[in-house]
Order: sequence, then C-alpha cells, then structure tokens
Amino acid sequence: MTAEMILSNARLVLADEVVHGTVRVSVGRIASFDSGSTAVAGAEDLDGDYLMPGLIELHTDNLERHIQPRPKVNWPTSSALLAHDAQVAAAGITTVLDAIAVGGTLTEDIRDRIVRESAEAIRSFREADLLRADHHLHMRCEVAHKDVLRLFEPFKDDPLVRLVSLMDHTPGQRQFVNLDKLRVYYQGKHAMSDAEFERMIVDRKAAQELYSDRHRRTLVEMALSAGHTIASHDDATQEHIDEAAELGLTISEFPTTMAAAHAAHAKGLTTIMGGPNVVRGGSHSGNVSAGDLAEAGVLDALSSDYVPSSLLHGALMLHERHGMTLPGAIATVTRNPADMIGLDDRGRIAAGTRADLIRVKRLDDGVPVVRRTWREGRQVL
Repeated sequence: MTAEMILSNARLVLADEVVHGTVRVSVGRIASFDSGSTAVAGAEDLDGDYLMPGLIELHTDNLERHIQPRPKVNWPTSSALLAHDAQVAAAGITTVLDAIAVGGTLTEDIRDRIVRESAEAIRSFREADLLRADHHLHMRCEVAHKDVLRLFEPFKDDPLVRLVSLMDHTPGQRQFVNLDKLRVYYQGKHAMSDAEFERMIVDRKAAQELYSDRHRRTLVEMALSAGHTIASHDDATQEHIDEAAELGLTISEFPTTMAAAHAAHAKGLTTIMGGPNVVRGGSHSGNVSAGDLAEAGVLDALSSDYVPSSLLHGALMLHERHGMTLPGAIATVTRNPADMIGLDDRGRIAAGTRADLIRVKRLDDGVPVVRRTWREGRQVL
C-alpha cells in the first residue's frame, strides 16, 4: 500500500461531472481531489488521461472459463485463478464477484468440484495477498438442480459471499424461450448430438417440475437469514418480477424483455445487463438489447459476464450511443453495482473512499485502454 500518492493533470470522472484535476491518496484512501493541476514535487502527471473509480464486477463467468477452457479440458484451479485475476485487473476491475455455479446444468458437468476448489483458492490467495483485484463470491444457484441445497449449505454463512442469484435454465423459458437458439448454444459449446440435446430438454423439464419451486424458496430463506443480497436471473415476465419482489429479492439480473425491466423498476428492483450485449449491439440469445433498456431509463448496472474488457467498453458505449452522460455511464460499472451489494467504500472518487482507481486512454476507434490500475493506492497493473 502506497503511503502517499498524487495523481495530477487527469480528467476526473466524478459522480455528476468530469473535471480536469488532481487526486491525493494517503494510506490507501482518497484524501482529497481538486480541480486543476499541481506543482507539488513527486506528483504523477497523467497527461490528460481519464482517472476513474476502479470497476465493480458483480457477475463474471470468466474464472470458470479458465478452469474449463474447452469442453472436457480441466485446468488447475490455482493457475486458472491467477490468469483470471490478471485479466480482470487489466480490464480495470478492482472488485470482482466470481460467479460460481452451484448445481451444474449438464449431466457430465465439473461445476460441483469447481464450487469447492474455486472458493478454497480464492480464500487462500486472498489471505496470502496474491491477487490484484478484491475477489468475492457470487453463488449462482440453479434451482432445478437436485443437489443445489446441499452444495449451497457450506457457503450460507461464508463472509466471502456477496451475492446469491436464483437461476432456472430450463429450456423454453427465460433466457432461452427460442429452442433453436438454445440448440445452437449448447451443441456449439458442448458438442452435443441431436439425441443428447433432446434428452437434455426432457431431463431438465422434469427436474424443474420436481425441484424448482421448493428449492427457490428454501434458498431465499437460507440467504436472507445470512444477510446476503439476492438476485433473480433472466426475468422475462411480470410474473417473474412479482415472484422476485414477493420473495425479497432486490436485483433483476439480465432481464430478457423490456416489460420485465420496467416491471423490475416499478417493484423497486435494480437491473443488471451484460457488457457484451452493449458492445455487440444486442443479446446473443435474441433477447432485449441492453442499449434499449438504457435509453428507456431502466438499466442500472453492467456486468462483463463472459468478456472482462466489455465492462468499461460497454459503459463508454452507453454514453456515446445510448444517451447517458459520461458520469452516469461510468456509474453503471462503479458506484451503482457497489451500492447494490452494500460496498459504499468504493466505486466513486470521493474523500475517504478506497483508492481503487484506473487510468484510461481512448483509442481513435473508441476502444478504452486501461493504462494503470490501483487497488487501495497500490499499483496492481
């Protein structure tokens, strides 16, 4: 941790404006910020680059992708975590909730093992101060999985858990109403035959009938008793939102329709959409565009989902293409997600907050380059 640091000649992205100014850091916290440059000896000149709060990532599957880089290829968890950590820091992410699936969605899935090994590695590496970003856990609970309650139980009171989401990937609803899109996704990703795909649909629908409703309510009771924030996932209808609100959930992750996003806001739930959706100009599943939600005023935060660099890139595109102010757009990847999970000590440039900061330059084509990343005043990139 750097005892004292002064960053000057930067475009500071504040809560409501962008100003040319200077930030002073002391013992890992922002001590002060002022407009204008400084002549103080030892100040670092940022040459007019943006200085933004470090990004807050609530839902990334990137660790799983490193653990299983290809179907049936399992990579050592420690190596995967270090590679994932370096990648998120390079994307400007200083706080990350590693989304770990509790209950796999395929019969021959390694996710049951990933749950345990990922959590153990994150805990061990945090204690040894080996990670660049501040890692926490997001438990993605598949309510239709027969063993989800058993798998979640060891994490119910775990202080590393910052978010619990309730997922139901049963074919024909929510994310994959269109079975043709589902076929392309699963057969492409998992090399499934037509017969295997059809069998999966039958099995998953049967599991939903047996488990989903009971597991959803039990998981909510467990999570709320431990004080965890809970999100619903892939809400598509008013009924999905009504159920989420009635159960005490506060976040709607990746609503798949405009109607669901409006219903979420009407019920007091905040919304998260994917950065890749913004960068690509639409959903890979054929669902609602995140840009359309932004223009309608019902988008609160972005998640990088499966591409860490999409978090900052997507936020800047919300500003350039979808009518958000730059401070408002950056808030979707900093202040807003921090507030959603009760981390009010970060996600903003303000006196007393953590000195989690990123220096950003824009290329001619608009792509952002994260040139420096600091976590609690310490340079980690």
